[in-house]
Amino acid sequence: MRVQGGQAATGRGPGWELGEFLRSRRARLRPEDAGLPAYGGRRRVPGLRREELAQLAGVSAGYYTRLEQGQSPGASDAVLDAVARALRLDEAERAHLYSLARPRPAARRRPARPERVRPGVRVMIESFGDVPALVMGRFLDVLAWNPMAHALLAGHLDFGAPDRPDDRPNIARMMFLDPHTRELYADWPRKARSTVADLRLIAGRWPGDPGLTGLVGELTLRSPEFARLWAAHTVGDCGTAARAYRHPLVGTMELAAEFMALTEDEGQRVAVFNPEPGSPSESALRLLAGLTATSRPPATGRPPR
Repeated sequence: MRVQGGQAATGRGPGWELGEFLRSRRARLRPEDAGLPAYGGRRRVPGLRREELAQLAGVSAGYYTRLEQGQSPGASDAVLDAVARALRLDEAERAHLYSLARPRPAARRRPARPERVRPGVRVMIESFGDVPALVMGRFLDVLAWNPMAHALLAGHLDFGAPDRPDDRPNIARMMFLDPHTRELYADWPRKARSTVADLRLIAGRWPGDPGLTGLVGELTLRSPEFARLWAAHTVGDCGTAARAYRHPLVGTMELAAEFMALTEDEGQRVAVFNPEPGSPSESALRLLAGLTATSRPPATGRPPR
């Protein structure tokens, strides 16, 4: 079941999202971490107070309050940079702050067209051969995968599913709602956090998009774990650190994912999964290639019929 709508799950607009993000980052800082006196005793709010954060950023308390309430849409680069420094935001969080503070102009609503993979991109991922590779859409839909990525991540699903827009696998949906995916990752909680952080970063770039809103609404309703992680407002990209996979056919292996943005296809990324050369993981991946070779569809550069 896919839920349409779900606006409350993603927020009530960019200004509300900006305020929630700033409050969540402010709550994680203690006065002593910022060199401010704590004055002892219990504090009424977790982390820094608004006026303390404003002091660190060098802006008035009233101005920062308006910014946190989404009432200062014209914040300058200098102000945003100062707030980012005061909140100790990393690179991904800083980019998210700018996305929320300066949302895209609302475009006229047009019927959503399913994302497509250019034939050249499809040929590219097929050319990787025994190296798993796939194409993700802007909201983590799997738009295409080569046979090895299918065998690695979702051998229990139909290989042709990415070519049917209404039936496409979605990385976030699989992560929280598919028990096969949960079993696949040896450190599922870490991978789940990374997936939600990536989705948060995407949400800042595409505020209010019905497709994203529907996805977040569905996952919030159906997965308490997702709802908890989404409420934490953690942002970050997928990362390239090696992850351990517990594959049902070949056992445990470690693979590092590399992500490449497709500049001609806004929001689309290619993910490629590689083992350490000469490692047992490379042998396991080679074994998986052998076990699944006979069931592979032919490489054509076109979606299967």
